[in-house]
Amino acid sequence: MPQADNSALAGPIVEEEVRFTLVELCRACEAEEEHVVAWVLEGVLEPVGASPGDWRFRGDSLRRARLAHRLAQDLGINPPGVALVLDLLDEIAMLRARSGPGEGAAG
Repeated sequence: MPQADNSALAGPIVEEEVRFTLVELCRACEAEEEHVVAWVLEGVLEPVGASPGDWRFRGDSLRRARLAHRLAQDLGINPPGVALVLDLLDEIAMLRARSGPGEGAAG
């Protein structure tokens, strides 16, 4: 049996390398700048930089911004509510990861 070539698994994760400006992130997640700024103020997104014009968002911010946009757009949740929902989702993911596969709550 031929041995598998694992060289493709050794490359960098693009998401960690990508940096978005505020404008680029807004375009990518189809959100208004004022919403993204509000999410930053609520701690939903954590850019690097002193002011909105200098902000740079990591690649993984795109997934979070898209989810925030969906919560705001589809469910009408305000920025503090979006922050709360995302914190709770993060907590659930952390608890699931800690409990391991197949160790859910008994029901």
